[in-house]
Amino acid sequence: MSKELITKKEFSDMVRVASHRLEKNAKFVNSLNVFPVPDGDTGTNMSLTIQSGFKAVNESESENVGVLGKALAKGLLMGARGNSGVITSQIFRGFSKSIEDKDSLTAMDLAKAFDDGVKTAYKAVMKPVEGTILTVARYGAEAAMKKVESTNDTIEILQAVVAGAKVGLEKTPSLLPVLKEVGVVDSGGQGLVFIYEGFLEGLSGQVSNDEEYVPDEKDMSEMVNASHHQSAQGQFNTDDIENGYCTEMMVELGDNPTSDEKFDNERLRSYLDTIGDSLICVSDDEVVKVHVHTNYPYKVWEAGRKYGSLSKIKIDNMRLQHETIVEEDEPFENAEAPKEEAKQLDYAVIAVSSGEGLAKLFESLGVTNIISGGQTMNPSTNDIVDAINKSNAKRALVLPNNGNIIMAAKQAVDLVDIPVAIVATKTISQGMTAMLSFNPESDLEDNKENMEDSLDTVKSGQITQAIRDTEIDGLKITKGHYMGIVDGKILVDDADIIAGTEKMLDKMIDEDSEVITILVGKDGNTEDAQKVADYLDDKYADLETEIHQGDQPVYPYLISVE
Repeated sequence: MSKELITKKEFSDMVRVASHRLEKNAKFVNSLNVFPVPDGDTGTNMSLTIQSGFKAVNESESENVGVLGKALAKGLLMGARGNSGVITSQIFRGFSKSIEDKDSLTAMDLAKAFDDGVKTAYKAVMKPVEGTILTVARYGAEAAMKKVESTNDTIEILQAVVAGAKVGLEKTPSLLPVLKEVGVVDSGGQGLVFIYEGFLEGLSGQVSNDEEYVPDEKDMSEMVNASHHQSAQGQFNTDDIENGYCTEMMVELGDNPTSDEKFDNERLRSYLDTIGDSLICVSDDEVVKVHVHTNYPYKVWEAGRKYGSLSKIKIDNMRLQHETIVEEDEPFENAEAPKEEAKQLDYAVIAVSSGEGLAKLFESLGVTNIISGGQTMNPSTNDIVDAINKSNAKRALVLPNNGNIIMAAKQAVDLVDIPVAIVATKTISQGMTAMLSFNPESDLEDNKENMEDSLDTVKSGQITQAIRDTEIDGLKITKGHYMGIVDGKILVDDADIIAGTEKMLDKMIDEDSEVITILVGKDGNTEDAQKVADYLDDKYADLETEIHQGDQPVYPYLISVE
């Protein structure tokens, strides 16, 4: 069987089967996470991301594959969850841009789209790390570009993509130390392979297996020694500010440009990449929006003015913790709006947490909006955008409280109309500590700086139950035992939850420690928490211990030491 053209039907089938295949195998992808805790979520995040893309394609009435590609990219962008979900959305942003003017796709169109998708994804990540989903995508694209030299069959192109991606997946442990240590493949890369396999099956009509993937003995040996995927994907996130000005602009294309040069998004993006980082440059037929950290804001504006007028600009001085906003007011478009509007907040502080008790604690510290989610259910970019838009505030701070949510939160910044800063909190404990430094009288960048500076003063501990036997960093872990995880590293394994908690605290406390907070989860109880507090009073008489009901899932106890 061969197929020279991909039309609407084939493209829709490809996305549909890919969504279905990843959904069926999300549990397996989750199992590839490094730590043996019941919170592996890479498969879930990627599955929800691709489902959002399929929904957008399914709702489109266009017969044009280029239009469907644009719908796919938009759906993925708005539904992106977790780091791997965000990277997946960037791959298909480049893919869709490549095919935007195509009614149908040839083998060359398809191969080039995969290649352009990889280039876009690498540029979207300021410090690309090999051994991740990026590597898998790159190997798949390279195989496609090589294969297209000898065939015009789109099925053969996808066969090459799948084969190449699998080669890249097998190489991930040798490219990334955290994976090599335990001999496991990258979970995000595995998720992408399932997507590509779904594409192939949807195009060929030959679905190999509708059931969940069952790993063979080799796969199982890798899974037993799995390492926490966030440790690998976490390398995508960085708070290092090498360029001092956060600069944004929106360009109205063709409106009194200073140059006759035809607009090219890739050319503009490539230029801006030479003068800054944290770059996002997206466009359609009418506008281009840019966000970049640079030491030369005026060069950014000059580059934009070549193609049209600047309808919106903003600059934040991050080095001096001084923010200056120059932004034109937008016209009020809703003539039917109520005469009496709710009072607009000066600040919205939005936190991600799971558990009624945690929500109440955050609200008592000054948080105005809670997004329900966390380790077992990462909110999507769209969830964060909705929370910002519904906050009715002039500006907003977002506390992700999870390392795997930070990238989705940063992506949301450029999809809303108010200034937003992301405080890079990776744990609930960090989120609460950050709120103690929040000053409603300070500007966004001052608050972001001060809140992030405070994160170094807190140690975050988590108690949870191991779901399998394994060994990590020389520590033997037994299924059913309680693990003590301190700032992302497993330090304790104990059959008794109280003893394990006490041992973890002994490793967290030092001469600078003053206050210990115990948050009791759904699977914990205040009686056991009080026993731990009594132990601390006896051994560390000078420390103050607080116990609060958090109601969080997965972790019976979350503990902070400050």
